[in-house]
Amino acid sequence: MKFFGIFYRAAFLVLILCNTAQAHFGMVIPDSSVVMGLREAPLALTLSFSHPMAMEGLSLEKPKAFKMFFNGSLVRGHEDVISQMLRPAKVLEQEAWSVNCPLTAMRPGIYSFFMETQPYWEKTEERFIIHLVKTSVGAFGAEKGWDEPLGLKTEIVPLTRPFGNYAGNLFQGLVLLDGRPVPGAMVEVEYYNRDLEREAPNDYLITQVVKADSQGVFSYAAPFAGWWGFAALHILPEKLEYCGNTGEVELGAVIWVEFSEPVKRK
Repeated sequence: MKFFGIFYRAAFLVLILCNTAQAHFGMVIPDSSVVMGLREAPLALTLSFSHPMAMEGLSLEKPKAFKMFFNGSLVRGHEDVISQMLRPAKVLEQEAWSVNCPLTAMRPGIYSFFMETQPYWEKTEERFIIHLVKTSVGAFGAEKGWDEPLGLKTEIVPLTRPFGNYAGNLFQGLVLLDGRPVPGAMVEVEYYNRDLEREAPNDYLITQVVKADSQGVFSYAAPFAGWWGFAALHILPEKLEYCGNTGEVELGAVIWVEFSEPVKRK
C-alpha cells in the first residue's frame, strides 16, 4: 500500500506539471499587418516574450538582433540603426521593447521584421530557449516577396500570404532548419489573447499542435480573428553555457500572422 501511495503522489505531481506547462513564444507584433495610405503611414511594433493565450508575461532581455527585410532582402545599412531605435517597454508587466518604423508610399512592398532573442534559461526544463521570430507587413498594395525565406538558421516560410487573411482561412507554412525542410516537424500554435476575451475550455486548447508532412509543410485554419503564433522547435546537438547555466538549447522558428473579420457595411 505504501508503494501505491508513493506512486499516486508521483503521478499526481506529473499531472500538475503537465497541466501547468505552457508554450513560450517570442513575439513581434506590429499594430497592423497591412499598411495603407496616400503618402506615409506610421508603423509601431512591440517585441515581447510570453505565454500568449494565458497572457502570462516573461521578461525579454534586449534582443540579440532585430532586423528589417524588404521584399525578402535585408535592408542593408539600416539593421544597426533599427536596433538602436529599440526602446524599453512593458508588456504584461514584464520587460519588453518597442520600435517605430514609418513607411512611405514611395517604397511599396513587403516589410518583414526579425528578432533573435537572447538565450532564456527555463529552469523547470533545464534548457535554454532561443527564438527566431518574424512577421510580415504588406504595405501600399504590394504583393511581391512574402514567400521568400530570410535565410535564418531556422524559420517558417509562409506558403499562404501572411497578411490580408480572413479568420477561417487555411494558413500553410514550410519549416526549414539550416535551409532544408524538416519532415514531420511539430508546430505549436497559440492565439494572442490580447484583450482576455477568450478562455480555453481545457488545457489542450491553450497550445495546439500540428505536424508537418513529409515535405515539412503544415496547415492550420485560424478559427477566429486576431494574431496567431506558430512555433517549430528544434533541440540543438550542442549545449550552451550562458550566465552561469549550462544546458541544451531549444531553438524555435516563430512566425506571427494576423487574421481579420470582414467589415460590415454601414
